[in-house]
Amino acid sequence: MKYLNQFQTFDWERFANGKIFRVLGQSEYVDYDSKQHLGTKIETVIYKDETEYKHKEGETGSNMFEKLTFKVARDINVSEGDAVIPIDPQVTIYGEYRNQLSVKCADLKVMKPRSSAGQASA
Repeated sequence: MKYLNQFQTFDWERFANGKIFRVLGQSEYVDYDSKQHLGTKIETVIYKDETEYKHKEGETGSNMFEKLTFKVARDINVSEGDAVIPIDPQVTIYGEYRNQLSVKCADLKVMKPRSSAGQASA
């Protein structure tokens, strides 16, 4: 069958529940074909992952320390280590094994770290 990916949806709210995304860096977000400036790419790492996943019997795991880039549709500046929450994320699953995410969002809410214990505040 063809075009099945047009009918898949990704539940961002459920995926993001229990996660903290920490900023690693940022770069310019440009359209691949036209090279037009679109905003800012924010590279993050999943710093905390308390999401409950369905595992096969005897298996454990999470997405902690996996990298994820947010493509923000405006120019922003964030600091390394800031915790961020995407606003209005549009998520696409891609890759040969359907194990990669493309996340485009209108903006990011920045949560400044309160302490070295990994807590964040608004």
